[in-house]
Amino acid sequence: MRNVISRLRRASVRSRSTAAAVVVVAIAMALGAAVLLLLLQRALITTVSDAADGRAADVANQVSDEGVAALKVDLAESTRASQIIQVLDPSGAIVAASSARAGSTPLTGLRPADGVVQRAEVGEMPLLDDDHDYLIVARGVEYGGRTYTVVVASSIETQRSTVTTVTKYLAIGFPLLLIVVGIAGWLLAGQALRPVERIRARVQGIESSDLTERVPVPQTEDEIARLAATMNEMLDRLQAGQANQRRFVADASHELRSPLATVAAGLDVIEPSARGQSWQDLHQLMRGEAERMRGLVENLLLLAKADDAALPMQRTEVDLDDLVDTEVLRLRQGSVDLQVISDVHPVRVLGDPLRLSQLIRNLVDNAARAAHSTVRLTTSERDGNAILTIEDDGDGIPEADRLRVFERFVRLDTSRARASGGSGLGLSIVQEISKAHQGTVTLSAQAGGGTTATVTLPLP
Repeated sequence: MRNVISRLRRASVRSRSTAAAVVVVAIAMALGAAVLLLLLQRALITTVSDAADGRAADVANQVSDEGVAALKVDLAESTRASQIIQVLDPSGAIVAASSARAGSTPLTGLRPADGVVQRAEVGEMPLLDDDHDYLIVARGVEYGGRTYTVVVASSIETQRSTVTTVTKYLAIGFPLLLIVVGIAGWLLAGQALRPVERIRARVQGIESSDLTERVPVPQTEDEIARLAATMNEMLDRLQAGQANQRRFVADASHELRSPLATVAAGLDVIEPSARGQSWQDLHQLMRGEAERMRGLVENLLLLAKADDAALPMQRTEVDLDDLVDTEVLRLRQGSVDLQVISDVHPVRVLGDPLRLSQLIRNLVDNAARAAHSTVRLTTSERDGNAILTIEDDGDGIPEADRLRVFERFVRLDTSRARASGGSGLGLSIVQEISKAHQGTVTLSAQAGGGTTATVTLPLP
């Protein structure tokens, strides 16, 4: 049994579909044939029984009206060839019969009362010298104060033969029909699976170095067409992911090349006089470039973790307003030219305090670089969410770029971002942190100019 199941599992879809169709049709035909033969036999036997009932009623009426003597004259003449009739007196003796052979021995021991009908089905009757099966109907009738029994025996051999003949035809037709079903199922399954095979062959031929090819989509608008469309959508995502990966590697290499080149140049300069003034002049520059490289590598590792699975989180209840107050204080101490306005209300969320602090700091640094004079931070609760907004009065971000700035290494002002140490990863990290907290981050324009960053986090 296990070998059979193992072979079925290894069989092709076409073979399994054909086999399933043949088995289902065979079971349906077997059940249908059984029901058909049963109903046919019952219908034929019922017809014989009704005819026997009618004949017994006619004979009983003659007995009750005219007596047995008149019945003896015309009983044989009015009897059908497939019926045998006997009239028995109360003692069981035959007083009338449809033939001399039928008048020798009573056909049954049934003795119904007046007006009562009893039935019995018997096999061979030796007194009739044949091997037919008979349906016997016995009807009681009263005449002259005595109860007679009218017995009508009808042969059901013709009906049984009809059922046997139908069974033989079904037995011959069954295999032929199953063969036709198998061939038709095999052909139809092959035709249905042919587009799948074309899709498989096309996908197999697509190389990872060139994801521009697409599988053919049938015009049938069925499951196969939806499968092909889904495969093409998957190839679109793979192509987009490959392009993002290549762009990411190229941008990361470009970003790392600059501080590395600065460090190498500094080493070349200070090499002749490592203890002289050159070291003092370049010490601060090299420290800044090293710090920039360290931050860039940490951001790359953070995004790599987010791409691989999810950001490592230490979830606890966090006072979001405290984190915002810390950043407000830092910004006021570090930038005397900016006016920092805070409208902070107590808000508590469930999350990682270090990650949330990094999210707020990245947004605050972006706002500080873009602002002309003012940065505003607010916290509030609305519709079961914690809302953090950071506004600046800078030049704003064009609407077409408000989604693009969340991509990695995207900087709208390349020269200003490089001068201030930006790598184009800040908003990407903000987006990943907000996703890890089941939140969202959006950028919108202010009426008077500038940009508003809105972070929405669910309340615990």
